[in-house]
Amino acid sequence: MERLDRIRAQLVATFSPLQCQLDDESALHAGHAGAASGGGHYRIRLVSALFEGQTRIARHRLVYDCLHDMMHTDIHALAIIALAPSEVSDDISD
Repeated sequence: MERLDRIRAQLVATFSPLQCQLDDESALHAGHAGAASGGGHYRIRLVSALFEGQTRIARHRLVYDCLHDMMHTDIHALAIIALAPSEVSDDISD
């Protein structure tokens, strides 16, 4: 399974998100020291009921915990937007 598919599968299994947008920005960081280790750079936007009532830091910790086995091997950098359904408009689309 491709790295992006593995990341998405773990996020979906953990958060049952209303929206899971995952972008691979690794090409933008070519030549970066972290890129040499093979770890990718990713941007995630998740909308999940599990984030309701959680602080931004707590939400990020949940995402890092979810992807823990891939951090520092498959993932070098992760930009996270983690929102509760009450924080987004009604026109959420995946």
